[in-house]
Amino acid sequence: MLMDEWAVVGVIVVLFGLIAAIVTPLLKLNTSITQLTCAVSVLQKNIEGLTTKNSESHTKLWEHNSKQDSAITDHETRIQIIEKEKNDRGGCLNGYKETIF
Repeated sequence: MLMDEWAVVGVIVVLFGLIAAIVTPLLKLNTSITQLTCAVSVLQKNIEGLTTKNSESHTKLWEHNSKQDSAITDHETRIQIIEKEKNDRGGCLNGYKETIF
């Protein structure tokens, strides 16, 4: 009968070992998953912030581009007027003839 008691103790020890062998990796896995979830959450917030800043930057760039387009159009118009005046006066401005060297 003594052997049967030690057999029961042995089975209990083996069961505890088996449970420990299964639970320990599960706990480590759970910890890793939690840490990764937090990291992904932070990355999502960062990406959202970058997307917002990117949109704002593009808006500013397009506004600046529109201002430059207006300035270029204005300059082009002024150059065309000057060239027309030059051609109307015989190829020179302010009534002076061009000298060719």
